[in-house]
Amino acid sequence: MRSGKVGILERTKLFALRIIRLYSSLPKTTEAQVIGKQLLRAGTSTGAHVHEGNRSRSDAEMVSKTEGALQELQETIYWLELLGDAEIVKAERLVDLLKEADELTAILVTSVKTLKARRDK
Repeated sequence: MRSGKVGILERTKLFALRIIRLYSSLPKTTEAQVIGKQLLRAGTSTGAHVHEGNRSRSDAEMVSKTEGALQELQETIYWLELLGDAEIVKAERLVDLLKEADELTAILVTSVKTLKARRDK
């Protein structure tokens, strides 16, 4: 990874890769795999929405894509918490992923607010 500040595109991609690695390490039980597939879909979709938003033709389109990424992040957080609460994965193993999801959420919420303020001027 490059030194210095990591942008949102890179962070969401790295987040998706961490989600993929977590999914790959889950037990092969039915409940772990069902929750894991939901987590995999939501956790990797976040970055896809952000990347799509980066190519937006308008602020309105970028707001829509960013809000989609926020929805996927909230779902990702839910599935991560469920994995921990169900004791499928040790909760301490999920702490860093949950922290990153919270940080990404804060960044994207700020981005949406900025875009909406710019649009409404």
